[in-house]
Amino acid sequence: MAETGRAAGRNLVVFVRAPLSGTVKRRLAAGIGAPAARRFYLDTTRAVIGRLANDARWTTWLAVTPDRFARRGRFWPSGARRFAQGRGDLGERMTRALMRFGGAPTVIVGSDIPDLSARHVAAAFAALGRAETVFGPAGDGGYWLVGCRVPSLMRRLFGCVRWSGPHALADTLANVEGRRVALLDVLDDVDDAADLARLKRVAVRGRVRPSPAAIAR
Repeated sequence: MAETGRAAGRNLVVFVRAPLSGTVKRRLAAGIGAPAARRFYLDTTRAVIGRLANDARWTTWLAVTPDRFARRGRFWPSGARRFAQGRGDLGERMTRALMRFGGAPTVIVGSDIPDLSARHVAAAFAALGRAETVFGPAGDGGYWLVGCRVPSLMRRLFGCVRWSGPHALADTLANVEGRRVALLDVLDDVDDAADLARLKRVAVRGRVRPSPAAIAR
């Protein structure tokens, strides 16, 4: 169900990539193979969407790439609202997603964060009640969540950010220096085989509970 309209109130945007073999989790695929990496991504993404999409405290949208899959929803719940990410680098695509809702409080999250739950999203929207932007830091120097409620900041939030490296969060924070910023818990995605091994160890200790398929390989 691809949609182009605006939603009132709080909006949660989950960035997703169509789980085509060889195009998702490439660093992970180098360690465990493309089919297993695809299964991990698809299973984790479905679990994350399932935990977030039905919460009445916000409206959930899927921002999809490649764009053609915004209208072909076989990978995700059939009732999920979807729109295409469009062209450009990650910053350009996230800027459009934030601006899509006319300045309403909007939060963007990644789709492959095994620990991500509705509690984290609720904390982000609560933080936007007192701050202008909110970030969920990742251990590698990036971030798993970004939110904003000020249109003028949305337009310049991601300028000159060095993506996919240890400077992404620091570069983005530099763009909002002097403004009210909130930081959430540190969470991590699974980029490579070492990260997956860590996830398995943590799951055994019972701190997180990803689906069996997600940690099978």
